[in-house]
Amino acid sequence: MNLAGARLKKVRLEKGISLEDAHKATKIHLDILKSIEENSFINLSPVYIKGFLKIYCKYLGVDPREYIPDYKGPQSTVRIEEGQKDAQALIFRTPTSSLNKFFSKVFNAKTMGIIFRTALVVILIFGLFKIGSAVKHALLSKKAKSSATSLAKAKKEVATKSEQTKPQATVVKPESPKTATKPEANFKIRLAIRAKEDCWAQLKADGRVIFQNILKKGRSESWEAKDKIELSLGNAGGVDLEINGRLIPSLGRRGQALKNILITKEGLSVGR
Repeated sequence: MNLAGARLKKVRLEKGISLEDAHKATKIHLDILKSIEENSFINLSPVYIKGFLKIYCKYLGVDPREYIPDYKGPQSTVRIEEGQKDAQALIFRTPTSSLNKFFSKVFNAKTMGIIFRTALVVILIFGLFKIGSAVKHALLSKKAKSSATSLAKAKKEVATKSEQTKPQATVVKPESPKTATKPEANFKIRLAIRAKEDCWAQLKADGRVIFQNILKKGRSESWEAKDKIELSLGNAGGVDLEINGRLIPSLGRRGQALKNILITKEGLSVGR
């Protein structure tokens, strides 16, 4: 039997038959056919070996007695066809059925329920963690924005106070009107204000408050006083002043607040 496989392989090749064709015709597993031709049977009963050899010899058209030792003919024929599937299953049994039994035991309804609940808890914890992180990030952003706004406001207030504390004593002597014909005793101070932008203003004439409101953009107002006019502005750069018909240069910047602007017969001065 040691040389029978090689001889049968030679016969198959001479007839131009592939192992695949032989497998389809005989229903013998490909691995068994290879084992037959390579004489490499391992843990296979001699009864099954003789049965497979008989089928293979008949398929190739050769006399089984020349390839099978102790071949006794039809009277000792084994019904290989009936046991062929069982023999192949015994030889080439895969662990599929065992694996199926293992997985069916492991992944039963109870186990799957536990796995599902565990996964649900993990997803819930992860979701809560993400939500907490998002809320924390939003709170930190809001706090940082609030701090930045407070810092900017504080810087602006410091800058405003610094500007207000600078000495800005300016004296402008208004020219007497050329057409003035009234005696010196009857001379009055005339102040006109034209608003280029909205500006809060307070005006005192001879110590009495006669105006305290917001001058809207484009509005003009004028007042007179006998001895002095005291003026406070919330937006020094947003107004034009005119004293006794003479235009006065801007006293400050846009948005700058000025207090204690004193206008007398001698001129104009801005106190500290």
